[in-house]
Amino acid sequence: MSMALVRPVSEDVVTIGVVLDIPQPQADFLRQSRADFGDPLAAEIPPHITLLPPTQVPAGDDQAIQDHLRAVAAVTTRFSITLSGTGSFRPISPVVFVKLEDGAEHCADLQRLIRTGPLKRALPFDYHPHVTVAHHLDDPAMDRAESELADYRSTFDVAGLNFYEHGRDGLWQLRRRFGFKGDLLDT
Repeated sequence: MSMALVRPVSEDVVTIGVVLDIPQPQADFLRQSRADFGDPLAAEIPPHITLLPPTQVPAGDDQAIQDHLRAVAAVTTRFSITLSGTGSFRPISPVVFVKLEDGAEHCADLQRLIRTGPLKRALPFDYHPHVTVAHHLDDPAMDRAESELADYRSTFDVAGLNFYEHGRDGLWQLRRRFGFKGDLLDT
C-alpha cells in the first residue's frame, strides 16, 4: 500500500493519509534509488511507512481527525525501526519495497489505533508495513530494485506521525506532525 494518487469525489470530500516519514539521510537515498529505478512517483511521494492509506473523509471532519491523531500520538512512545532487505507484492500488486526487520509490530499497533474513531475503516489487504521503492514499473526495473537494495540496512528512531492531505494539485501536502508522548513535533 502506498500513498497513491487519488482524486476526491466532490468538494466536500478530501483524501488524507497518515504515515511515518523516513528521516534523513535515509529518505534522500531511498528517494534517489526509486528515481534511479525509473519510478516517476519518486519526486512526488516522499519515502514513508503508511499507517493510514489514502482515505476519503468529509472535509468538515478535519478538527475531529486532528484531535484523534493527537490523542493517538499522546499514548505512543518513540520506537526504533530497522529497514533491511527487500520484498515484493508481485504478482498481486506491482510493488517492490524495503522490509522492516524491527518495528513492524509497533507500526501495526499504531495503525490499528489510528483506524478507530473518525478514521475507522477496513483495509482491502492485511497491513504490511514497508517502504515502497518501485511501483508499477516493468519487470526488469522491478527486479533491479529488488536486487540492488537486497543488502540495504538502516536503523532510526520514530518520534511522531505525519498527517497528509492529497491536494487538488495532485500532490500530497503535509498538514501536521504529531509528536509521540514526550516528543515535541506537534506543529
